[in-house]
Amino acid sequence: MPQETDNRQSPSAGYVYAIAAAGFWAVSGTLSKSLFIAGTTPFELVQLRTTIAAAVLFIWLIIRSPSALRIRRSDLLYFLLLGITLAVSQVTYLYAISRIQVAAAILLQYQAPVFIALYAVLFSHKRLSVPVVVAIMAAVAGCYLVSGVYGHHITGFDRAGLFAGLGSALTFAVYSVKSEYGMQRYRPLSVVFYALLFAAVFWNIVELPFSAFAQVQGTTAWLKIGFIGVFGTIIPFVFYNTGINRIGAIRAGTASTMEPVFAGVLAWSFLGEVLAPPQMVGAMLVIAAVILLQLERQQVKTAADPS
Repeated sequence: MPQETDNRQSPSAGYVYAIAAAGFWAVSGTLSKSLFIAGTTPFELVQLRTTIAAAVLFIWLIIRSPSALRIRRSDLLYFLLLGITLAVSQVTYLYAISRIQVAAAILLQYQAPVFIALYAVLFSHKRLSVPVVVAIMAAVAGCYLVSGVYGHHITGFDRAGLFAGLGSALTFAVYSVKSEYGMQRYRPLSVVFYALLFAAVFWNIVELPFSAFAQVQGTTAWLKIGFIGVFGTIIPFVFYNTGINRIGAIRAGTASTMEPVFAGVLAWSFLGEVLAPPQMVGAMLVIAAVILLQLERQQVKTAADPS
């Protein structure tokens, strides 16, 4: 792969990018649920969002940054596998949302930082510092509380939805780790575009090509799908990958656990839902986890450069 990486001079901004991605995903998840209630299937929505996102991002890159489209033929297999991973992650997440509560689906997907950490330890032979381990545990516990599912028995949830949510966490973790590898050589925009492109190709083979587009009815549905394609897919994935590029998959994945917090705030702001005390504690745990990661990173940087 050619050496083409982004500037890493402001690693702290990586947390901002990952948290911003979480905010966009929180809105997208709520809109997706409304489309499922109206009759759209998860398979239709994933074909729509990946196809629209790939097309819009291609046009934008052609106009603004054609160099981001240049890759070597030898890297096509890498991008194909990354795209399929993203395709599976997307549909399992959307399927989970269609079968169980949005909060529960988000909670399951945000077990991903645990899988990312396990991968780093088992396969990359990295040693996790105590603050990083504590931050991951705090973020997962915070997600559990802020999602509001603590009052429900897990056996009461739809089994297919539960497995889909866990599958989404696993594949999202794989996507995060493999994206980090790709961005050692390519810009985040390149990695995101080709992942979306091959995800779109995958879903236009598994499903009849562009068949989902014929099923959309009404201006409101198209506006929601358009928002999900651009603001729920392109922008957050570019932000998330930029975050990975700056602070690594473990920290970016943990920072993105802010999504359930944003979802709770949105529900409180626009739906009038009241956040229970345990949910507030959960939100504070997630925020504390992100702060801990940033403080730990600054401490490591200071120790490495005492001057």
